[in-house]
Order: sequence, then C-alpha cells, then structure tokens
Amino acid sequence: MAMQRKRMGDLLSDLGVLSHEQVESALADQVKTGEKLGQILVRRGYITEQQLLEILEYTLGIPQVQISKLQIDPEAVQLLSPQLIRLHKVLPISRQRNSLTVAMADPLNQRAIDDMRMACALDIIPVLASERDLEAAIRQHLAFRLDPNMERILQEMNQESRALQSTRPVQAVKVEDEAPIIRMVNSIITQAVSGRTSDIHIEPQETETRVRFRVDGELYEVLTLPLNTLGAVVSRLKIMSGMDIAEKRLPQDGRFRMTIEGREIDFRVSSLPTNHGEKIVMRILDRHAALARLDQLGLSHENLEKLLNLGRRPHGLVVVTGPTGSGKTTTLYSLLNEINSPDKNIITLEDPIEYSLPGINQVQINTKAGLTFASGLRSILRQDPDVIMVGEVRDGETARLAVQAALTGHLVLTTLHTNSASGAPARFNDMGIEDFLLASALTGVVSQRLVRKLCPNCRQTYILDEDTAQRLEIPHEAGNTFFRANGCNSCRQLGYQGRLAIHEILVTGPETRVHIGRGDNSEAVIEKAAIDEGLIPIRTDGINKARQGLTSLEEIMKVVLLGG
Repeated sequence: MAMQRKRMGDLLSDLGVLSHEQVESALADQVKTGEKLGQILVRRGYITEQQLLEILEYTLGIPQVQISKLQIDPEAVQLLSPQLIRLHKVLPISRQRNSLTVAMADPLNQRAIDDMRMACALDIIPVLASERDLEAAIRQHLAFRLDPNMERILQEMNQESRALQSTRPVQAVKVEDEAPIIRMVNSIITQAVSGRTSDIHIEPQETETRVRFRVDGELYEVLTLPLNTLGAVVSRLKIMSGMDIAEKRLPQDGRFRMTIEGREIDFRVSSLPTNHGEKIVMRILDRHAALARLDQLGLSHENLEKLLNLGRRPHGLVVVTGPTGSGKTTTLYSLLNEINSPDKNIITLEDPIEYSLPGINQVQINTKAGLTFASGLRSILRQDPDVIMVGEVRDGETARLAVQAALTGHLVLTTLHTNSASGAPARFNDMGIEDFLLASALTGVVSQRLVRKLCPNCRQTYILDEDTAQRLEIPHEAGNTFFRANGCNSCRQLGYQGRLAIHEILVTGPETRVHIGRGDNSEAVIEKAAIDEGLIPIRTDGINKARQGLTSLEEIMKVVLLGG
C-alpha cells in the first residue's frame, strides 16, 4: 500500500499537478499522522476530492461512481450489517449471482474487503466513491433501518408479555441486556441517532403502536409494533429515564444518557397519558457534536456582521427568538464560541446543557433542588461574569434580573418565544419590564426559523410565473429563477437534505429605542422603525435563499409567508 501511495505522488508530480516539494511534504505528514496520502492532499488544498478519485481510478483501474445517481438495490444493502457498513464506510450497490458490488472510499482496504466477504459469503467487487458522498448515502440508507431480527424480537416479546403482566412493573423491567425488550429499544434509539433524528415518537393507536422519527423537521413513520408491546417499551424507557413506572395517569419527564457509536448522547424523555395508553417522546441531544461556526449557520453577509457586532459589545441584552426547535440555542452556542477568549469570564445557565463548551462555565438548572433560572442568575452575578447566557427567559423575575445585569455592565444572551424580532419588546412588557429600562438594556434581537435545504444533487430550476410572483409579493423580473425539490437516492427521494436557518436581526437604533422607551411597542411600529434602521425581514432573507437554490419557495411559504 505504501508503494501505491508513492506511485500516486509520483504521478501527480509527473503530471504537473503538484510540485516535488508538495509531494515530499505530504509524504512526511503521512509518516507522522498515518493518514492516507490522498486525504492529506485534499485537506491541504493541493487537489480536490474529484481529482483524487480520478487519479485513483487511473492508477488502480477501479471505476468510480456517483452514488446520488445510482439505483441502489435495498436488498444488497441488507446483506451487510449497519455496524460493518459504518465501520468501513462502505455501501453495497448491487448483487450479482456470486458477487456484491460495493462503493468504497478506500478500495485498497483489504481488511474491509475480507470482512465483507466473510459476512455475506460473496466475492466483493469494489468501486470508487467520494468519502463525503458515501457518508451522506450511508446515513440516508441506514436512517430508518432497524434490527433485521425485529420480527424474532417481537415474537420473543409476545412470549414474555404474560410474565410482564403477572409480576410487579419494577421487577418486570429488571431483565438481562440480551432480553428482547432491551434489544428492541436499543435498536430504535441507535437507528434514530444514526439517521440524524431529532425526536423519537412512540404512540399508541387503537390497534397498534406507531414509531415515528422527526428528521429535518418532518415526521416519518418507521415502524409499527403490536399494541401489547407498548407496556414493556414504555416501562423500559421509564426505568432508563428515572420515571415512576407505576404512575400511568399523569405526564412525567425524565432523561438518560447512552454511548452510541462512541459518542455520549443525552435523551430528554416525556410521557403523556392518552386514550390508548402512554405516549413517549424522546428529544435527542448530542452534547459532543461538532459545533457549527457562526459563519456556517447560513447567515447572510449583512446579518453575520450584525450578529458579530452584537456579540462584541461589552454590555447589553441580546435576545434570540423563534419557535421550539428553531435552532436558537445553536445560534447562542456559536456566538459564545466566537467571543470566547481567556480574558472573558463566560457563564451559562441551561436546561439542559446541550453541548459541552471548552473554557466556558456551564450550569445545569435543577428546579427540584431550587436552582432555577432566577436563583441561578442571582448567584452568577456574584461570580464576576463578563458574559452571561440564560437559556430561556420564562418569567418576570428572570427577565428583570437579565435586564438589570445588562444595565450594570454585562453582556447577557438569552432566548424568548416570540413570532418575530419586533415582537420581543412587547413580550418583555408583558413580563413587567418597564419601558425605559428595556430601551436602555436591549441591544439586539435575532429571530430565526429552520427550513429544509434542497438536495444539491437533484434540485431543479424553474422560472417563477408572474401571477405567483405578484401573489407572494416578489418583484418579478425576466428570468426570475428559483429551484424546486425533485428526489434522488442521495435524499431518499425526498428532494431535501438537512436544514438551514433564515433570520432577521433587529439592532436597536435611535428610532427603535425611542419607540420602546415611550411604550409604543406594537409589533408593526417596531418593525417599521427597525426596517428604516436596516432590518432585513426574515421573509426577504428566506426568499433570497430560495433564489440561491438553498431551499425552495414552498418551504419559505410554509414557514414564513403563510405564518407557519
């Protein structure tokens, strides 16, 4: 393999793609890190990933494929376990009589080929694929794939159901790790995490139990279970999350942590009694996920500059608004990472702590022990902070303390539930904050929503017709091009892949401050003053991103234009 890598370097040098010095430097880096030469060359920007594939195809004689344009055989994918597919970053494409064609980023990985041959008892025919495309395709094809032995697990659960009903609930769930109920729950949770799911819904219906995953903001049904398995599943999840399994008449909340694919994942669990039994919803929180940089959040250039300027101010109140699940906390975390430095004392109050932030003091709210946002904020003010993040302003006392902290020389970042940036002042008024104090403290409000991103592999362009442009109040121009969803293997025929945020950022200027100070806080008045001072409405930001092909007008209409 080392000889092959050296030949690749020589070839690049001979072709004039790289200088001899660049090749030698990359080879020296390879000796230190053990990384593949091709990956080093791409990481350093010497060549593109596509150039690497073409070079490998030429030197190895192995064809390359574009996964997003392939018709992948689902039965072929089933021939390898999800664990093996993720371990070696491979994806079966098709099966012939005695062979399996597999897309690989590293077709020289003989161990991977041997493992696959042993697993499926077929000859392995490798083809080249981009590592990035492979990772996306693996996520998509394994997202809703549960344990292939699910049918057998259900049979075993049915056999145990009588025993579960004849013993006390606490004893019933104290089973060994290989028990079918544990395998069932673990399989659902593992596949949800692998498929970038934000929430798992386990819902009793009249004749069955429905399992749905929320992916990119949309709910998808992935599994139906016999209704008689509901009690065992709910009991298992209640035990895991520290709930009272004997209490079935009242809603409960709990949480637990699991290590999945080498990552610690937190789960917030909520139970709700319904007419058919208890419904469970689990929110998935990856505390160690790689945090996006501020410039990766999809902010327009103008909005990015506004948010950076708000974060660099020495004091004041900065509020992020939007509905639940709109990415408010992610925006605050990214801003904290941007302004974090050794000369700043940054303290956060969170419920729960969603990400671990190095160098920042994070405090977990514990209402049972008396640590609330209000009491925690009082204590933080005695800790000599420069920047304070309050996860959410939920009541008048927390709002008053946040405003006072902003007025006494601290930068305070928090979130609020309002429909727009212009609605924030009225919401603070509702919580009892005096107009003149808010006018002095409030420096900016960020309002955001999440929309689904169009799949870049299959999106289609079209010309917006004049009637639709007039109806949506979009200026109509010749060649007014937008993009619509289509569907391909890469996006599971959905046309969308991932989400991005659309924003509006209100920076409190003189005119806006005057209106707030004299109590003229209606949303329409504040919005008009803010637009005069440079506010770009969230609607405009969304339409601009639809023009760029990042999302579709249908998404913007659903989330913003139609008040969604």
